[in-house]
Amino acid sequence: MDTIGSPVLWLAFGAVVVVALLADLVLMRHGGPHKVTFKEAAWWSVGWVILALAFNAWLWWYTGHQFGAEAGDRIGMEFLTGYLVEKALAVDNIFVFLMIFGYFAVPEEQRQRVLVLGIIGAILLRAILIFAGALLLSKFHWILYVFGAFLLFTGIKMARSAGQEPDLEANPALRWMRGHLKLTDGYRGNAFSVVVDGARWYTPLFVVVALIGITDVIFAVDSIPAIFAITDDPFIVLTSNVFAVLGLRAMFFLLQGMADRFHLLPYGLALVLVFIGAKMLLIDVYKIPILLSLGVVAAIIGTTIVLSLKLPPRGHGGKTP
Repeated sequence: MDTIGSPVLWLAFGAVVVVALLADLVLMRHGGPHKVTFKEAAWWSVGWVILALAFNAWLWWYTGHQFGAEAGDRIGMEFLTGYLVEKALAVDNIFVFLMIFGYFAVPEEQRQRVLVLGIIGAILLRAILIFAGALLLSKFHWILYVFGAFLLFTGIKMARSAGQEPDLEANPALRWMRGHLKLTDGYRGNAFSVVVDGARWYTPLFVVVALIGITDVIFAVDSIPAIFAITDDPFIVLTSNVFAVLGLRAMFFLLQGMADRFHLLPYGLALVLVFIGAKMLLIDVYKIPILLSLGVVAAIIGTTIVLSLKLPPRGHGGKTP
């Protein structure tokens, strides 16, 4: 696998992620279990974006000095495009989280804990899948066509299902847990399970964490091929992925209660996946410049956000509430 990931770069990235996660956990514990306000979520969201852009700027500067200005420009643009794509796809992830939390009526004070566990799991899972994907691509170039076709199919499927509420009752994982595990009727504080009369019973909190983990797997399978259309360097793929995932908790609380206002965004995300899938399928015919890819993705996401805010959802006569 060809990569720019030198020991210096990996150490710098690892240090930033560890410090960021520790700071997040310490500040969350210091504040105690509480309902996260919109203002608090907004500040955290801005902070995570600034952190990602600062790392992007440093990576741009460092690789420019190490490999030349042209290489630095390319690497910096690849990271930025990958980060934007993954950040946009993370929004769809959050919509599913909102549905799960609402369905199980997860207490506000428990939502932060569940999300942090989900983020840590997502980082570990994506690292495994990214290195596996990079290894496959280094040995089998035709895998790019498989990824491209998969993204095209996923994008079309997402567009067709946009606006439809997923049926959580029909979720195979939830049905399996209900059929094979003893589940308590209500929450038991922070406990994932309790022992009653010598038998292990699992709380709704355990079920929620399990479903969040499964959701992470599904979305990782969707999003990771997308970034391989931008770059096949595992360092850039992983770093842009992780920085997008780090802001998930803050973004969740920022979008909580506002999901309906972005009703057209799933169509934009579907179009992004179709564009990236086509880009992968055309890789040996015409390589779309990275700057053009960044512009197309940004334009699609920006346009659907603006249209979502201006046009009311179907069934609403007036402005979106």
